[in-house]
Amino acid sequence: MIRKSLFRLTGYAMFAVLLLSGRAFAAPQEFNGLQVEVIGKGRPVVMIPGLNSGADTWRETCAALQADRVQCHLVQLPGFAGLPAAKDASRDAWLADMRDRVLAYIEARRLRNPVVMGHSLGGELGMQIAIAKPELLDRLVVVDSLPFFPAATNPAATPDATRPMADGMRRQMLAQDSAAYRAGTVAAVKGMAQAPERIETLVRWGEASDRTTTAQAMYELMTIDLRPQLSTIRTPTLVLGAWAGYAQYGATRESTEAIFKREYANLPGAKIALSDAGLHFLMWDDPKWLQAQVRGFIDAAPQAGM
Repeated sequence: MIRKSLFRLTGYAMFAVLLLSGRAFAAPQEFNGLQVEVIGKGRPVVMIPGLNSGADTWRETCAALQADRVQCHLVQLPGFAGLPAAKDASRDAWLADMRDRVLAYIEARRLRNPVVMGHSLGGELGMQIAIAKPELLDRLVVVDSLPFFPAATNPAATPDATRPMADGMRRQMLAQDSAAYRAGTVAAVKGMAQAPERIETLVRWGEASDRTTTAQAMYELMTIDLRPQLSTIRTPTLVLGAWAGYAQYGATRESTEAIFKREYANLPGAKIALSDAGLHFLMWDDPKWLQAQVRGFIDAAPQAGM
């Protein structure tokens, strides 16, 4: 049950939609192994997808926010959804490496009062960015992610306790033949989105991801505990969660809300909201709800001095 819950929380791949017309946009550009597509003009919103996901995870959300005069920076992480793995990526600290690359992008592009919005693994990166540079971000939006995934099912879990299981999972993923690995991918994404065509896309993107990158990222998600560092975050934070997909495991809205409140207890002022309709990919399953939550949150005036 722990492993199934973790798979559903960490998220796979994405769905491509129609190109935006009549908007300011640029073709995706490479930046230190990242691929970033800039769409629109206005307040910068850096959108980071989850495990094995493509940047298109956020395209529909970006289109909906365009009326609010935002500039979307759709980030594609190397190794996921068909983008080649970064040859110089850290083998032992992949998430920290990606954090630093996104930070470097924000600083190199001189993005002013940026909002970072991350889904699942992308939400983990968003938290790491806010911890590393508390003064850099104006808003942080975390979508269906937790600062320590194993604690969702075992509040007493610690990185040391979960490391053997995480290492075994990583070795198993790397040793599987292609058929077994694909079967694992199919099983992992089942129940992450409501529409069958979305699930099919998640499988395709999962297969297009670099296996070594995926295995390492999952290992780190299961062994990195950000909870003690949340108190250092000064960025106003919105946490959006899903619970309906976990009802088959006995979860209720109340029990899921309790998990989120417990995990984010060290983050002062964090606003937590749960969708009653969406599965893990909330931006697909409950788009109007998510867009309304995000719009109301980022419409607030930037912090003084940012």
